[in-house]
Amino acid sequence: MTNTPRTTQSLGCFSMSLSVKDLNASVAFYTALGFEMFHDHTAQNYCIMKNGDHVIGLFQGMFEGNILTFNPGWDQNAQKVDAFEDIRDMQLRLKKAGISLIKEAAPDGQGPDHILLTDPDGNTIMFDQHVEKPS
Repeated sequence: MTNTPRTTQSLGCFSMSLSVKDLNASVAFYTALGFEMFHDHTAQNYCIMKNGDHVIGLFQGMFEGNILTFNPGWDQNAQKVDAFEDIRDMQLRLKKAGISLIKEAAPDGQGPDHILLTDPDGNTIMFDQHVEKPS
């Protein structure tokens, strides 16, 4: 077996977006596990919690099922990184690879947008870019 160098694209910050029935009960549960509030938007029925580099989003009544979430342009602390693959470039790359998208980003956009797809087992994956396209 040869050791072939591989080029990979950084997908950005990773988190699990969990669809929860009772946001307060879920916050209490994950707090007991050792997570701390990172972004408190409980008045809008969601929040982001962290334990070290582990990030979970708790969302009540916003979507069904759980979502693997990547944030191109952000590190694990939601801080902008200088170089990253813009969501529109990623969209083109994935489509060229034969991957179907459930929701596409506006191809001529410059700012925040997102794409949705499912893996072969039906798991939903979201690439959710919150920052401007890199220059």
